[in-house]
Amino acid sequence: MEGKLEELKKVVLGAGKILKRGFSSKKEIHHKGVVDLVTQYDIEIENFLKERICAIFPNHTIVAEESSDDISGGGYELEKAIYIDPIDGTTNFIHGIPHFSISIGIWEMGRGVAGMVYNPVLNELYCALSGKGAYRNEKAISVSSCNKLQNALVATGFPYSKTEMGDSYHWVVDTIGEMLPHIQDIRRLGSAALDLCYLAEGRYDGFYEIELKPWDVAAGIIILEEAGGELSNLYGYRYIFGNCGIVASNGWIHREMLEKIAKNEYNCNT
Repeated sequence: MEGKLEELKKVVLGAGKILKRGFSSKKEIHHKGVVDLVTQYDIEIENFLKERICAIFPNHTIVAEESSDDISGGGYELEKAIYIDPIDGTTNFIHGIPHFSISIGIWEMGRGVAGMVYNPVLNELYCALSGKGAYRNEKAISVSSCNKLQNALVATGFPYSKTEMGDSYHWVVDTIGEMLPHIQDIRRLGSAALDLCYLAEGRYDGFYEIELKPWDVAAGIIILEEAGGELSNLYGYRYIFGNCGIVASNGWIHREMLEKIAKNEYNCNT
């Protein structure tokens, strides 16, 4: 696997050149939903990645954001899968905010094997291989030692369904209201893949979000676990694709986070 990861790294760096070029270029913007956007660079990078990754990992199923059906929890059941998000943080990309990434997670038998998350504008490449630790630009990283929720910097995100002002909207607003007085501060930067990497590196101490897709978190989960972090669903059980929410932390503040989050029930089954 390590040899294949070196090949994959070259592919990711190549895709990063396209993404960096697109950052300063005119973009064709299309709406997948009211606020869910896609550009020609999402499509170009995804096709670039799929073609080359298939050659490196011919026995894996490719699950990519712009060309795969919404598999939700079914993606967890695939024997060998590679989850691709060509631009995690497309809204930032469109608005000229240099906080977005290419995210690739390799999973086998329901477990993360390897992950890469790359922000080419900041030249930050996060990598992890199961049992081998997590790295940013080849330097080992690990989670923070913050052990009190009141001292924690916590990240979150908002689901696209917020525009409907239904259950997810109210859960997000109520949970921020419950969490904010009990933490140092909260951040919403717009890329779940990078949120998990920042948590893995100790920049954040915790992270939570609802309605994420497998390609949003597949790489970041592996990187965080290899950096010593903890993950669960909203109820403290093992997180799997298709769960309605994810809670991640440095491990020290996980229980406190779950206690605050549990005060706002979300209408889901997982």
